[in-house]
Amino acid sequence: MSDDQRDTPHVPAPSLWPIGFAIGVACILVGLVVSVPALIVGVILTLVFGALWLRDVFAPAPAPAPAVETPRYGQITEADLGTPVDRATFLSLATIGVNGLIGAGLAIPVLGFGVLPSFLDEGVDTHEVDLGPITNFPEGQYVIATYLENPDQGEVSRRTAFVRNNGLTDDGVPSFTTIFSRCVHLGCPVQPNGPIDEEAKKDVKGVELRPVLAASFGCPCHGGLYDSEGNRNAGPPVRSLDRFEFSIKNGNLILGRLFSVGRVDGTGAKARISKYYKAYPGVHVDGIERFLYPIPTPGSRG
Repeated sequence: MSDDQRDTPHVPAPSLWPIGFAIGVACILVGLVVSVPALIVGVILTLVFGALWLRDVFAPAPAPAPAVETPRYGQITEADLGTPVDRATFLSLATIGVNGLIGAGLAIPVLGFGVLPSFLDEGVDTHEVDLGPITNFPEGQYVIATYLENPDQGEVSRRTAFVRNNGLTDDGVPSFTTIFSRCVHLGCPVQPNGPIDEEAKKDVKGVELRPVLAASFGCPCHGGLYDSEGNRNAGPPVRSLDRFEFSIKNGNLILGRLFSVGRVDGTGAKARISKYYKAYPGVHVDGIERFLYPIPTPGSRG
């Protein structure tokens, strides 16, 4: 070391990279709640500014000025000591490491419990339900179909669907309207607004079928009102009633997975359905409002 006392430790210059890194982390947290695009932007900002920040932190210190004096016998020079790590750099790295471990310990469990279920099927059984021969569904009339979605679970799996035979499409394919009976406001049971023909009730292999003249559907809990296609007409619901996918196998009507509906244009076999992933009640699936709600659970049966 020199004797002129002018050696100063290498301290990283002030940088804006930590601010950009913090903004990226904030975007990630907001994106987890608001929308996937905000999440992607946050990840990009975090990676870019984090890399720039680390580059500055680990940048090598400038080479020290050579000593003017000739070292005396037994004197240790800076070249003998190698590249020093000054106190400021050590404390900065230690603080970043400790804060990173603390942050990971706090964030990982929260993200695991709060976000991971949104990308899992949550163990929901999605097996198909056989409602019986399509001849049990008169063309142009709704039938209330009540069934056990999972007989092994008993009554807790009882579901209700409003099914209407729409006849054939222009391509000669059978068309059915298969509406789920849960209100998309808070999940209350929806009732058909029309007389139910109890005398024509049928029980086909555990599936109860009751014809109904449903001009519309209503939720008795909070006043939600839907038209005959399931479109929201009034009240607090935020979208149309959810529907079931369906198929025809060996002449029987098979209900499949649930999906959410933004809007239905037209009626019956000529209806055009805005189909979306299955969303929770109260969650928008179209329009700008959809960015204001958490990520729905794919594959949920409701």
